[in-house]
Amino acid sequence: MTTEATLPSTSASPTARQVWTRARGVVLALVLLLVAAVAIAAIRSTERHGSLDPRSADPYGSRAVAELLADRGVDTRMVTTLDEARAAAGPDTTLLVAVPDLLTHRQQSSLRSATADSGGRTLLVAPSSWSVERLVPGVVADPATSLDSTLSPGCGLPAAQRAGAADTGGIRYTVTHPGNDECYPSERLPTLVRVPAASGDSDTVVLGAPDILYNDTVDEQGNASLALQLLGSRPHLVWYLPSLSDSSATDPGEEKGFLDLLPSGWLWGTLQLFFAAALAALWRARRLGPLVPEKLPVAIRASETVEGRARLYRKANARDRAANALRSTTRTRLAPLVGVPVAQAHAPEALLAALSAHLHSDGDGQSLHSLLFGPPPRDDAALISLADQLDALEREVRRS
Repeated sequence: MTTEATLPSTSASPTARQVWTRARGVVLALVLLLVAAVAIAAIRSTERHGSLDPRSADPYGSRAVAELLADRGVDTRMVTTLDEARAAAGPDTTLLVAVPDLLTHRQQSSLRSATADSGGRTLLVAPSSWSVERLVPGVVADPATSLDSTLSPGCGLPAAQRAGAADTGGIRYTVTHPGNDECYPSERLPTLVRVPAASGDSDTVVLGAPDILYNDTVDEQGNASLALQLLGSRPHLVWYLPSLSDSSATDPGEEKGFLDLLPSGWLWGTLQLFFAAALAALWRARRLGPLVPEKLPVAIRASETVEGRARLYRKANARDRAANALRSTTRTRLAPLVGVPVAQAHAPEALLAALSAHLHSDGDGQSLHSLLFGPPPRDDAALISLADQLDALEREVRRS
């Protein structure tokens, strides 16, 4: 039993330096993309820190509105759980829901049942289709948002008339029930809707954009006036900032998968990295066009090529391909020797007749046909025997 030594790497194998030279562009692009993603995340996290928080003095906080309300005798209390918000609902209270879309459907239904007949006011800040239809039946969010930020009242609501133009441009709404105040229209659809309760003094205000509550825009247009009138109609203001840590956000018995536990930012970041990797692969692709022949970096002896190809055939157990290669090459070399054009070398009727005429011994046409055009050998021994017979036939033809 013979063993074959492991073939050493040839000089054509890429070195570590060559691999680094080829890949450093992609690596550099990925590093820059990662650094940019981290920088953008850090910048955005500081910009939106305390968004719509009545204690925050950041540009997107709402401390200015809370202080203006305090000057007018309205006390502001912030809550972060649904139970606190439900318990605070009452006739002398305005309940502001800062981000209604963070509430689950079960939370929305529970909040709606607590505020519907409370006698107080509920103000929803920029609810989308996820939440507005459950919290305010009869109001539907339009998929197209307002193109303008500053809009005119366009309604008879006293608070809107006194405030004048304000930055309410955002989500637009369609009201399916009559008897509501539809204000600050954008292309005929309101961005502020007041829906009174069927009985009692309760009402719900839907605000299409949070701009009138931000610290950096409260002093523009009639934003401050509109915010104070909407939030100061009752002596108490409960500022509800929904929290993902609220135990009521999880339904009993609900099991969350791994992807549900990941923040949405990580999913979007992973998707961006996938597209970046795909673009890098397309950029580095080498076979998008026709193949370009290149000279070998070193001269390879024919015997090495033959031996390497034979090993591949043996590893794949491709005796049929090996036999076909041997027979085809032999027919191509024999054809000129017996006066047959190379184009007809693989035609049995042309080659076999010419071979029989050049052989001194009485050649059996059937045996020649089996030798040059027969079936593949059954095993390696038969393949070796075929190669020997083809060599012997070629030598005999050359001597004739």
